Amino acid sequence: MKKLFAVVAALLLACSLPVSAAAANKQVFSDVPPSKHFADAVNELAARNIIGGYPDDTFKPGNSITRGQAAAIIAKMIGLDTSNVNGKKFKDVSTSYGFYKAITKMAEEGIIGGYPDGSYKPDEPIKRKNMAAILVKAFDLPCDVNVKNPFKGEVGITNDVLVIYKLGITSGTSLTTFSPNASITRGQASKMLVAAEQVMMRNAVTVKAGDFGWGTIEAVIDDQVNPSVFRAVQVKGKNDTLSQVQLFPVKEGTGGVVIWGRDAEFNMKYQKYYVHVKKEGSELRLTLEKTDDSLPAEVALNTKYKPVKNVALARKDGEKISDDVMIVRNQYNFTYIMIEQPGEYIATVLFENGEEVRYSVWAHESEDSFLYDAYTQEIGPAKNFK
Repeated sequence: MKKLFAVVAALLLACSLPVSAAAANKQVFSDVPPSKHFADAVNELAARNIIGGYPDDTFKPGNSITRGQAAAIIAKMIGLDTSNVNGKKFKDVSTSYGFYKAITKMAEEGIIGGYPDGSYKPDEPIKRKNMAAILVKAFDLPCDVNVKNPFKGEVGITNDVLVIYKLGITSGTSLTTFSPNASITRGQASKMLVAAEQVMMRNAVTVKAGDFGWGTIEAVIDDQVNPSVFRAVQVKGKNDTLSQVQLFPVKEGTGGVVIWGRDAEFNMKYQKYYVHVKKEGSELRLTLEKTDDSLPAEVALNTKYKPVKNVALARKDGEKISDDVMIVRNQYNFTYIMIEQPGEYIATVLFENGEEVRYSVWAHESEDSFLYDAYTQEIGPAKNFK
């Protein structure tokens, strides 16, 4: 058993300072090639002596990480002082256990919890949902939040799971599943730890309902303008109401967010912001710019699954816009084109079979969206309008 602890203890942190990109990208372990999605994270943590490998210079990224190992690693990552603990917390974690101090201190700080019978089960593989819970508390991530659940029908999708998913700390095991009760591997854990640390280090900007004189914030629209630049999370305030939005920079660029709320009389209110993210030194800085802008939007023409050859666009008064509008995409029975300015238009669709059909298109600015509100309606064969 002592030999086992000696090997596992190599996982612990010796220092927590960031390392250079070159150090992070260096291949440390023979079984962690650069092509692996977790390679950079593993190499960075190894360079910082947060994690270690096995005597044969492998990392075994597919092996499970235990609850005890996770507690010890995270305690060191967040700089938790484990030199003094109040006493034994769990009946199955004795004072002689290798990670006793880390586990006990993490419990004292309220970062981890055990089972109803007073045990911690330190040698059990940690589940994905339990890792999510620890990360949210350890890295002081938003907790009382409102996040749309994309993982319908799965048992074990907690609020913490949705938070780390929304913040980009981890993805699901598929587009519709998170597998919250599955164990997490060493490779996956490494990537999640680095991602959580990066979120904690980002300079979040908080927008409060009170900043606008509102009572609550009802919704956040963050997927219309360059959403990869930032993450937006709704946070609950007093009386369990959604009263804040925290915005985290992700990469340089400009995105857009629309915040919906209600004032004291329960009237709906809206505010649009451009979200600017710039790098200052080694840090990303996020700033908000109020705007009333509305941006070009896609409109859908119901072309009934028929192949489209060409789309012409003119204003309703007859002014020609283009004889060949770019088709953004074809999806199911719709053909999508872009409307650049608000107004009323006539779109003429020429099908591959030679048929021409006209559509009315209305587009107008919207205070609750960055994109124009747009509506279309088929108005008949083009020959009827010649």
